[in-house]
Amino acid sequence: MSVQIVFVHGIRTSATMWRSQLEFLADQGIAAVAVDLPGHGTRMNEDFTLHEALHTINVAVRDAATRGPVLLVGHSMGGLLSLAYVGGAETPRVAGLVAASCTSLPRGAGLAAYRAIARAVDRLPDRGMWLTGRFLAATIPIETRGDFAAGGYALDTQDTALRNLATLDLATAVSRIEVPLWFVNGQWDQLRVNEALFRRLAPHAELIVVPRTTHLVTAMRPQIFNIVLRLAVATIESEATASAADPAQAASRER
Repeated sequence: MSVQIVFVHGIRTSATMWRSQLEFLADQGIAAVAVDLPGHGTRMNEDFTLHEALHTINVAVRDAATRGPVLLVGHSMGGLLSLAYVGGAETPRVAGLVAASCTSLPRGAGLAAYRAIARAVDRLPDRGMWLTGRFLAATIPIETRGDFAAGGYALDTQDTALRNLATLDLATAVSRIEVPLWFVNGQWDQLRVNEALFRRLAPHAELIVVPRTTHLVTAMRPQIFNIVLRLAVATIESEATASAADPAQAASRER
């Protein structure tokens, strides 16, 4: 059974942010699906709740697991939700996790400041779309520049989602994760603030810092991010092969 990848997007954007990765994986013959969270993309008219967001991830993971071991990949909010999901009280059917641009606990003064800035930008005449366009034009290659906006921006959902994220017990969740785990951060990502804490909570995890990139690491350096995906797939395939050759090891993992 081949590795199946489930992608979870970040705040405001949608499944379209993964178009470069989906194209790359299709060329590699690796099965992958990108979900839309409630209040985003094709589900823009829905209310965002943590319950429905985690349920969305669970449905996609359980479906993918019928065809092979699952690699879960999340960016920003999607990464935080994926960490909470994999490190939840019930162990899900996930064989590995790539958590990108999300080594920050969404709480306290940092979150309050982020929400205040987001509200101020949202009050601009165009709700900050000119600034967003200028930033993307200055930092994102032309081939991936339109991916974040292709599914629409969930501007009305942003503050609700941020408020909900603050209720997650991410420190406990991260400390519970035992499957192969990769933290991927851009060198200039503002959400690296708790990077050292996340590494202490999950000492087996690998940290990959991509030079000359910001928070939007998947689009700024897609080739490097795709290499990380191949590394994760190869790791899961290797572990699956080892488990198949050692029934006792496989039984231990299932327990």
